[in-house]
Amino acid sequence: MCPHCRAFITNKDRTCPYCNESVGARAIDRRDPSAILGGIIPHARFTTVVILVINFGIFLATALFSMRAGNGEALWNVDVGTLVAFGAKYNAGLAAGQWWRLVTAGFLHGGLLHILMNSWVLFDLGAQVEEIYGAGRMLVIYFVSTVFGFYVSAVWSPAPSVGASAALMGLIGAMIALGVRHKNPIGSSIRATYIRWAIYIILFGLLPGLHVDNAAHIGGLAAGFGTAYLAGLPRLEGSWTERLWRGASWVCILLTAVSFLKMYLWFARVAQ
Repeated sequence: MCPHCRAFITNKDRTCPYCNESVGARAIDRRDPSAILGGIIPHARFTTVVILVINFGIFLATALFSMRAGNGEALWNVDVGTLVAFGAKYNAGLAAGQWWRLVTAGFLHGGLLHILMNSWVLFDLGAQVEEIYGAGRMLVIYFVSTVFGFYVSAVWSPAPSVGASAALMGLIGAMIALGVRHKNPIGSSIRATYIRWAIYIILFGLLPGLHVDNAAHIGGLAAGFGTAYLAGLPRLEGSWTERLWRGASWVCILLTAVSFLKMYLWFARVAQ
């Protein structure tokens, strides 16, 4: 099918005979979407697994730090002081110019159950978004959803907050955007499925006794939807659109690295 006029063409055509536009494989179709170990783990995707590894590494660091500070239950409940020290969303810090907390907060988790639940969702949902949108767009969606989600959280509530769920809601928003852009039965099914996901998660956050940051969830959902709707699906490999999103993904990676560097420098200065 021609990606421009949607007419049916042969797989040997390099120019659509109906609209005369150049055609070829999308950037994401030119390669296997980053399968792990040659497909031995069929659902795993490289970028998603890298994010999971980073999240678990940071969680272990915060749990060990919390244990050394005297918290005997650090594995299940990392203390707030440790989370703030490692870059949680903390309004007083943001007011002091520590913008990097909007990034680092998305890689922190409050306990083992928290990170396991988020990792379970990320392993499934992240792989889907990475396979459909490509690694570059997926990274941009993940980053923008994290930052905007915690920004909305900071505006809504002064309570410290952490977790990958703002980004996960952004990935759900990306799948909803996919369903909205493709007005066909498959698109309708995708849209309905992920709208239900979003509703269930937001309703779960309203249950009494749970410390769930619904503001970050809603902000992440909106940011993910908007970014994915703007990005669309991968175009022809080597096109200016693909170079743009690949460049944007590297900017997101660089900003994440800078954020953790600034967190470390601040942490080292405070610890002296």
